[in-house]
Amino acid sequence: MVIEMNKNNPNPPYFGIAPDRAEVELGDPLGSADFAELAQRFANGRTVLAARGMDTEGKKHLRLFSTWEITRYMIPVAQAHFRRVLKANPDLPQGSAQVEKGSKWFTLEEVLTLRQYFAQEGAKHKDYVPYRPKGLPARIAAIANFKGGVSKSVTTAHLAMSAALDGYRILVIDLDSQGSISSIFGTKVADEWQTIFPLLARHYAKHLMAENQARLSRGEAPQPLDDTLDEARKLTASNLIQSTHWHNIDIIGAQLNLYWAEFQIPVWRMGARSWKLWDALTDSLAQDGVLDDYDIVLLDTPPALGYLTINGLTAADILLVPTGASFLEFDSTGRFFDMLHATFQSIEEGENIVARALGREGLRFEWDAVRTLITRYDNSQQAEFAALMQGLLGSVLASERQEFTALIGQASEQVAGIYEADYRDFNRETYIRGRETFDATYAMFKRLVVGSWRRAEKG
Repeated sequence: MVIEMNKNNPNPPYFGIAPDRAEVELGDPLGSADFAELAQRFANGRTVLAARGMDTEGKKHLRLFSTWEITRYMIPVAQAHFRRVLKANPDLPQGSAQVEKGSKWFTLEEVLTLRQYFAQEGAKHKDYVPYRPKGLPARIAAIANFKGGVSKSVTTAHLAMSAALDGYRILVIDLDSQGSISSIFGTKVADEWQTIFPLLARHYAKHLMAENQARLSRGEAPQPLDDTLDEARKLTASNLIQSTHWHNIDIIGAQLNLYWAEFQIPVWRMGARSWKLWDALTDSLAQDGVLDDYDIVLLDTPPALGYLTINGLTAADILLVPTGASFLEFDSTGRFFDMLHATFQSIEEGENIVARALGREGLRFEWDAVRTLITRYDNSQQAEFAALMQGLLGSVLASERQEFTALIGQASEQVAGIYEADYRDFNRETYIRGRETFDATYAMFKRLVVGSWRRAEKG
């Protein structure tokens, strides 16, 4: 409702509210049944909004990339040399012109093919393909904070897209039942059986079966496996992974039913206290060969420190914690770290009591790197507070800032990532400035990934 201000009345609008009029404006009372109608309105809107950028069959398609973009951001060669190489090698992807005698545009798959060619035939000192040591598993990064609205899903999506453009093979795992990153990638998830839930259930089922063998050897009755556990035993990660409109990004999506896991996991834990629930995701990904099939696995966690988040954090080599540059977000993020300390120390202490009694090595959680990251940054309003945060947190706070620009604003409206935006929709300099902040964030993240691999290489 628009309130017309009386210019002759200096009083604020909250003075002089008439009770009878306020009662009329209040409307009819709402009950729990009315929430269904409200939910349907949101569902209808979500369908309409998520359909932006999709074709008539409800599928997303990644845009093409120009010669200018490829040589500036993806393959480090001069445009003239790039064109000469294509002309001299007609078997290579030649791209397509959108107008007669116009600039050539390429699919991401074609760009990746050209990248491999330059890696084999080009200058040996240039980074045509990203660093990836052989024989080592994928690096896993969790993006987490129990404060909502700090751009966890947006950050996850942009890191995935940046790394894909850089040539890495990416798996995104959506651990948030809100399914935000699943929406960004246009992923359709029917129920919890297309989420990460079956891998967690399978891990518990295997533990229960092993425990039942021990029970039988002691002459005790085994615990039954219900239908859910039996069904989960038949599934692997390959049954859950879906391709996206990005050639080298796959996803295990999420939807509302995944939240059921937060109630089911503690029930399983009560049934088998020796089940290490925090290892369920880590072990399942390793057993199914996921860490060999991909270079980087990105985990988008819920805005809560529940069992799904705990699984994501323990699986991770790298932890990124997005936060805004405001007191409330800073304060909340501090409390998040406090909860992390209490939670993981409690698990360690409980496990290590038993380990010490049995003369075994104790449990210790460890991450190769932990960084906080300022998102939705406004330099004109938040520079002083961001500098204060940097002074307090030191190197734990990344010096890079994810600014809120016209580019990110348009991407949000289109339910997409900034790297999916066509630079022709902007002034070119606006586009360059818009993605600089996210390119810098990816560079920071890539240094962590490369450093983690290098440390592992050295043993």
